[in-house]
Amino acid sequence: MGTITVTNLGKAYKRYPGKWARVREWLTGKSSHDKVWVLQDISFQVAAGEAVGIVGVNGAGKSTLLKIITGTTQPTTGRVQVAGRVAALLELGMGFHPDFTGRQNAFMAGQLLGLSVDEIAACMPEIEAFAEIGDYIDQPVRVYSSGMQMRLAFSVATARRPDVLIVDEALSVGDSYFQHKSIGRIREFRKLGTTLLIVSHDKQAIQSICDRAILLNAGKLAMQGEPEAVMDFYNALLSETHNQYIRQVVLQDGKTQTISGNGDAEISAVGLFDELDRAVEVVDVGQVLKLKIVVRANRNLARLVLGYGVRDRLGQNMFGTNTDMTDQPLYGLAAGSEVTYHITFPANFGIGGYSVQVAIVADGSRLDNKYEWRDRALMFHVVNMTKHEFVGCLWIDQKTHIETRDAPA
Repeated sequence: MGTITVTNLGKAYKRYPGKWARVREWLTGKSSHDKVWVLQDISFQVAAGEAVGIVGVNGAGKSTLLKIITGTTQPTTGRVQVAGRVAALLELGMGFHPDFTGRQNAFMAGQLLGLSVDEIAACMPEIEAFAEIGDYIDQPVRVYSSGMQMRLAFSVATARRPDVLIVDEALSVGDSYFQHKSIGRIREFRKLGTTLLIVSHDKQAIQSICDRAILLNAGKLAMQGEPEAVMDFYNALLSETHNQYIRQVVLQDGKTQTISGNGDAEISAVGLFDELDRAVEVVDVGQVLKLKIVVRANRNLARLVLGYGVRDRLGQNMFGTNTDMTDQPLYGLAAGSEVTYHITFPANFGIGGYSVQVAIVADGSRLDNKYEWRDRALMFHVVNMTKHEFVGCLWIDQKTHIETRDAPA
């Protein structure tokens, strides 16, 4: 079983003030450089069979961290311990020789993963079938598209189930068909006990695949925990400006709520009601619901847009819209004024728990003037009391017409 232990990890690069400074340092033995730290004080563990996602803005140190874990870069401080056979997809096509064929590169890449020539030969039919690049397998890699390189690289790396699978944004390349196919294989490996470490900007992938997420910010570990809470905090950081706050609150159910904004306006109340205006927490599939949101302007607002969304238990968006999309923005609100939004929608969701997120902004298409964004503003549970049995995350009121014909005499 594969495990990863990262302890007090740091990585720094030397920065010299001029082109001769390096030579002077070598001749005199006196330091002529500054250290630029891209990672500092990183510590975490990934247990056997656990799936952990790593997120952060470009330059946060994600790729450097994975290179250290896989051994392609050495740390400046700290250490990494990895147990088990590791397969890694880092830089796309890394190690592929452009003038060699896909088949030749598959044999070389497989040997780097610790497979023998005979083992790779035995796996080649499966590699070809999964990659689905046809006759290109015997063409030079330099004629491949980036998507084809990813198909081949992923197929080789996963030809044998590894103890530890490390993926760095590789699944963001290529067509959606192969992305779904790759994620399906990752899920299959997870069921069989493979430990997964994945870097991705895809919120849905992190929240649907991973047990835990780690947020890197400016080379430091900013947060780790439940994927939805980490992604909410990460999204708040992405839209953060100099006058915006971010705070997190642990709710009664143990889940973490993220609230961010600049405070120019605030969400003072959120409630969910049935058609008789009774507050509800448990609703029937398809039941008509009323969402009531009260907003208070703390300063004069040139423009106000309200948005809301319904998310499932994994934090994946089921539905969302805003008053910019519905052509209902408000203009010229004075400080101290209050606005109450009444929203009606049917609970056409599958059985399970859901949350409502609410946001008030100046512009529905931009988040740089965000008054307040509140995740997990309220929770509700959907049960099926009146509809026929169905599976999935959505209820569709479909009709089935069946025709039969008697057998000829």
